[in-house]
Amino acid sequence: MSRPPLLLLACALALLSSSMAAADIVEHTFEVKNLTVRRLCNEQVVTAVNGSVPGPTIRAREGDTLVVKVINNSPYNITIHCHGFFQLLSGWADGPNMVTQCPIQPGRSYTYRFKIIDQEGTLWWHAHVSVLRASVHGALVIRPRSGTKYPFTKPYREVPVILGEWWKADVVDLEKQALATGAAPNVSDAYTINGRPGDLYNCTQSPTYRLNVIQGKTYLLRIINAALNTQLFFKVANHSLRVVDIDAAYTDPYNTDVVVTGPGQTVDALLTTDQAVGSYYMAASPYASAVGVVFNDTTTRGLLVYNGSTSTSPIMSQMPAANDTPTAHTFFSSITGLAGGPHWVPVPTQPWIGIFGARLAASMNNHSFQPPTTLSMLQAFFFNVSRIYAPDFPDNPPVVFDYTNDTNSLNTSLIFTPKSTSVTVLKYNATVEMVLQNTALIGIENHPIHIHGFNFRVLAQGFGNYDPFNDPSKFNLVNPQVRNTIGVPAGGWAVIRFIANNPGVWLMHCHMDLHLPWGLASAFVVQNGPTSSSRLPPPPADFPQDHWCGGFQQNIEKGLPLSAENIGKGSLLVAEIWKVYSGLILAWVLGY
Repeated sequence: MSRPPLLLLACALALLSSSMAAADIVEHTFEVKNLTVRRLCNEQVVTAVNGSVPGPTIRAREGDTLVVKVINNSPYNITIHCHGFFQLLSGWADGPNMVTQCPIQPGRSYTYRFKIIDQEGTLWWHAHVSVLRASVHGALVIRPRSGTKYPFTKPYREVPVILGEWWKADVVDLEKQALATGAAPNVSDAYTINGRPGDLYNCTQSPTYRLNVIQGKTYLLRIINAALNTQLFFKVANHSLRVVDIDAAYTDPYNTDVVVTGPGQTVDALLTTDQAVGSYYMAASPYASAVGVVFNDTTTRGLLVYNGSTSTSPIMSQMPAANDTPTAHTFFSSITGLAGGPHWVPVPTQPWIGIFGARLAASMNNHSFQPPTTLSMLQAFFFNVSRIYAPDFPDNPPVVFDYTNDTNSLNTSLIFTPKSTSVTVLKYNATVEMVLQNTALIGIENHPIHIHGFNFRVLAQGFGNYDPFNDPSKFNLVNPQVRNTIGVPAGGWAVIRFIANNPGVWLMHCHMDLHLPWGLASAFVVQNGPTSSSRLPPPPADFPQDHWCGGFQQNIEKGLPLSAENIGKGSLLVAEIWKVYSGLILAWVLGY
């Protein structure tokens, strides 16, 4: 007996709905090679992906599997890091050079494969070797699963807004020069919006970035700070922004006329075109928290143009002063997480583990991080290879001092630090709380600290020295903001907390790009859990092999980070460098 036509139709619709809700495999091929680009009246050879800067935008949904084949036809060793992804049980795809993998050598390829788990919003991908991420980067947009809605009104359109920097010189050469001489790195010649400097710079051939909009619509701006070393203010003239997501974690809606981002951070903000038909500038200018450091005090602009506009004089906003720390801190400290929203996880509670106190010059806990040169740390972890890293990251500070007292700047005993590959070993599922304390050694600076493999809760932040007795009363344990990169306030502190539920080796570092090769980093080794579903699986078949890393030091001229041995001046040079770029104290704090 045949089925009734309506029943057949219902079954067909059910199957279609099920298919639409199913997760997909999203595949991309990235060809990395040199590209000649004309900007600021100058032709410059840069390293790029698929012939564009920024590179291609990856769009996927929560639950999808992302597959990115990287073909390296550039003259440099390369790795790709998908910034902010958990990489749960897929640490082989995380990308930081010599931490999770040996680099992909010129002429070779490697395929990054991982599943997007419990994350929605805006992240980004970038090179994680040397300073190549200056031009090797792009947006990575994660939408909710099919059939699932945003926790806010669906926007009319979604627009990546990538803030970057541009140099009229080879950035690899500039990095090598800075590391070899100990001088401050060259500042960029321009800031950019989606790769374009804008009309305030002299001799700008490329058109200013332009976003055409319809009056009365709501647009989701997916703002990414891809700059190497600059925190940036961002505004759209006469328009307010409603922040709904940071670092791919939903927030309570936060209304503001200015967004602040540090290198590596992302902000999703709704913009409603509720102004008169006309044209308006969107602009980004520097937030320079370090006193006395040379920086590019210029502004990049793009255009927001209403359909039907005949305006030839776009409206421009007054941008904050470059040293406007109160505005920056208000933004960073006012955002709260969307408790109960998609993928929300309550703040982890006791028991937690930690270490109290630390001092830092070009280091964390008085250790200046140096990556290994023969084998990646993750391979050493998985195959139990000794002497690649040392599980001896110090538990206590060798010196406790008044961190925010600027008279300590002349105390050389607080500046000199040893180079090492020192890590902290964490038990699987341990809860870790950290106090990140900036110092006034030589000067103060807001450091964007990024942790691979985890999101963390920002429990509190403030200025001055952290008070372990009174400041815990300020902790937000209900709806703290969730991030993967925290801008530690200039001359202040931040407290973060996370669960170490992802086995492998995870880098923690300052996202000011030149601060990483100078040693402002450390790493966590998270032990395997008790079950097969909590243990790191073997590396993929095409994983860059360890014998490729043997040429790591010989390939310095190809843009790989310089170690103290290559420089030939050891920790003395590191100390000299950090007379300009000192700044962070790390304290992993046990419960009080």
